[in-house]
Amino acid sequence: MSSGRPVAIIELTPEERTKLEELARRRKTSQAMALRSRIILDCAGGLTNTQVAAKLSVAMPTVGKWRTRFAKERLHGLSNAPRPGQPRKITDAKVEEVVTRTLESTPSTATHWSTRSMAKASGLTQNAILRIWKAFGLKPHLQDTFKLSTDPFFVEKVRDVVGLYVNPPERTRALVLCVDEKSQVQALERTQPLPPLGPGQPERRTHDYVRHGTTSLFAALDIATGKVIGQCHRQHRHQEFLSFLRRIDKEVPAELEIHLVMDNYAVHKTPKVTAWFQKRPRYHLHFTPTSASWLNQVERWFAKITEERIRRSAFRSVAELERAIHSYIEDNNRNPKPFVWTASADLILGKVQAVCERINQSAY
Repeated sequence: MSSGRPVAIIELTPEERTKLEELARRRKTSQAMALRSRIILDCAGGLTNTQVAAKLSVAMPTVGKWRTRFAKERLHGLSNAPRPGQPRKITDAKVEEVVTRTLESTPSTATHWSTRSMAKASGLTQNAILRIWKAFGLKPHLQDTFKLSTDPFFVEKVRDVVGLYVNPPERTRALVLCVDEKSQVQALERTQPLPPLGPGQPERRTHDYVRHGTTSLFAALDIATGKVIGQCHRQHRHQEFLSFLRRIDKEVPAELEIHLVMDNYAVHKTPKVTAWFQKRPRYHLHFTPTSASWLNQVERWFAKITEERIRRSAFRSVAELERAIHSYIEDNNRNPKPFVWTASADLILGKVQAVCERINQSAY
């Protein structure tokens, strides 16, 4: 005979089971509600609190809380408990209608819902729509970008490049360098001096500027140390890329093998560049998939130098811009910090697959 506090027995009506199963599998249900639905379904299946907690990887008190609440209040008990105050005037059904319409439809004359259009369509006030959207984390006015690679060897290239990151060769035998170019870096000078930063006042700059020319930054990031080999050129051709390769060849000890991670830019594959690599067998090339530059760690370093040194500066000439870039590289190499790559190839491929499945579901 077992001891301890007795637990409520959960028996579901057909309507309750249908609703819970819908909430558990519907991809646009909030994660919290989906988890609560799975807990109740497993409890109704005869599992103990301990078994449900182990199956769903949650704490036992969490299982006990929602089992007890469902036994007392049924489906209504799965919602967050109301706070003290004036009774609600908007029903759960109305809230669900607004959330579903926001997620699964668009206005006939617009690309997305606004608070005004949703208020008009639902018969609620703008403030009510704002509160509902805030509670469910909905922001129809925001949009992000993405790009799926169409490279036929996407999987193989991801495993190849990520394999170098998570299991690099011994530094006594080989070096892994992420190579790319940040082209058309502009030397911009604001038309008026910047007012200084002050309490309650951010730094301000004029919206217009004077262009003084551009440069292209060629960079190779050592993934193990974080050190960077950099070189600026006024043009961005295979001649400049070969010059940069010769710089790498000079700085890396001759006894080391060199693994280069690069994208598929045409400059990297010209006949003269290909011939240069063929004459130097210590170089091993690893190309990222098309439309997947985020796999190249030097892109993250480019973002860092842009944010910290280039974007908010004013340069009166290309030479001044190039001096600033070289100074930043020297400072970086005095105290280098490598990026820590944590995503495995399986994790990346799994996320890409999830995006593809969501796109396919929304298309039908």
